[in-house]
Amino acid sequence: MTSTSYSPVYPLAVSGRQIPRVLSIAGSDPSGGAGIQADLKSIAAHGGYGMAAITALTAQNTGGVRAVHVPPVEFLRQQLEAISNDIAIDAVKIGMLGDAAVIHEVRGWLEAVRPAVVVLDPVMVATSGDRLLRESAGKALRQLLPLADLITPNLPELAMLLGEPEAADWPSALDQGKRLAAECGNTVLVKGGHLAGSECPDALVNTSGLLRQDVIEVPGPRVETANSHGTGCSLSSALATAQARTGDWEASLREVKPWLIEALTHSDILEVGHGSGPVHHFHHHAGPRPGDFASVLWKEATPELEAIYKLSFIDGLQSGSLPEAAFNYYLAQDAIYLNGYSRVLARAGALAPSEKEQLFWAKASQQCLEVESELHRNWLSTREASTATGPVTKSYVDHLLASSASGSYAVVLAAILPCYWLYAEVGQQLHAAYVEAGAPTEHPYAAWLTTYADEDFAAATRNAINFTDGAAMAASERERAAMVEAFAQSCRYETAFFDAPRLHA
Repeated sequence: MTSTSYSPVYPLAVSGRQIPRVLSIAGSDPSGGAGIQADLKSIAAHGGYGMAAITALTAQNTGGVRAVHVPPVEFLRQQLEAISNDIAIDAVKIGMLGDAAVIHEVRGWLEAVRPAVVVLDPVMVATSGDRLLRESAGKALRQLLPLADLITPNLPELAMLLGEPEAADWPSALDQGKRLAAECGNTVLVKGGHLAGSECPDALVNTSGLLRQDVIEVPGPRVETANSHGTGCSLSSALATAQARTGDWEASLREVKPWLIEALTHSDILEVGHGSGPVHHFHHHAGPRPGDFASVLWKEATPELEAIYKLSFIDGLQSGSLPEAAFNYYLAQDAIYLNGYSRVLARAGALAPSEKEQLFWAKASQQCLEVESELHRNWLSTREASTATGPVTKSYVDHLLASSASGSYAVVLAAILPCYWLYAEVGQQLHAAYVEAGAPTEHPYAAWLTTYADEDFAAATRNAINFTDGAAMAASERERAAMVEAFAQSCRYETAFFDAPRLHA
């Protein structure tokens, strides 16, 4: 190796900087999912300032590596000199090194400059199976390991570094990690990504007392996705960045692991390539995905649905044993409610951002008034029922009107939605039970139960859910919190509305 004089300009201790300056020494991935491209994204995602010294150029995509070119080592030397002679570096992440000459150059730089934090991801074989380190460089790589503070091999790489078969289970992997840590005198991150099962643990292993215990395991779920390209690169560079700020490997891992889980979970949004796609490094800045907020709302609705199914009104309506007076009271209150509900639907139409949504809510408002008229004309005109507004009906309508007065389209929709969603779910269950019983024509509420099978209302409910979810994606955090509260309150009123006939009696 040619003698080189490096002039480091940064301290020999973890900086604790709010914006760590992190250098990635690694290969380039033109598809953007791995190598320095992934490193720079990970560093930025964790609030660091990323820099890169390129060790190798690859021709690759999500399907695999097609070619590798290792530039003259002298050029790598010039890159390292240019950076370390000018910029204070708080952490270094080392990835793909290519061959022995590159490894020797990086080793000399580390020995001369002695960075405060060094994370070595011993990139040897790509996820696709393509070899990224020449076999002749294996010995040189092992000599580099003791200069790292943290080594982050995957299980195949861990086995290759020890010259052993790949671990088939987690205890065996931990045992290999302990032996590599003892041999190198540093900390090893043992990763469970290559093992089978629904769990995917990671563990920090150090046998020389640098951690609070020899093995610190951090559990986590396995994310079922085909998009794992660059996972190892992303994890190691994120850890280097977090460590420069925290100075604690356990704290760094506990910060980074949830981020990586979400990066994998949201990876399908990117739609990059036809093979193993990249993770979504900036998922936390991307906002919610379609369907995400609807799932949040459904969790709020579930307890109320369970409560509704236990009500005597629902049981009596399904069996036909519900007293006629109770049913008449329910219909009378429903007519009063629909009059107020139609005004809130009209308000939603006035606030809607698109013509499609304006038309949908305007039509829904009109249909409410038509149903109200139908109830009075065909049901209530021939039955005895109080026309006074009940306390639950008044409270529910007041809540909806207050939500519409907020001026937030998203909040109005969240308040409106339970009358669609819960009503449709309950109606579907009642109709299914009616059909299962043979759809007896003598059932006193047969005509009413049949209306629950209306596909138009089911389609309208799906539209209402989608519009609400879309409004949430465009809303602020404060609005989304208000949406959850408005939705939850409407769900509670839906339960109370079904139970009101019992209380009235």
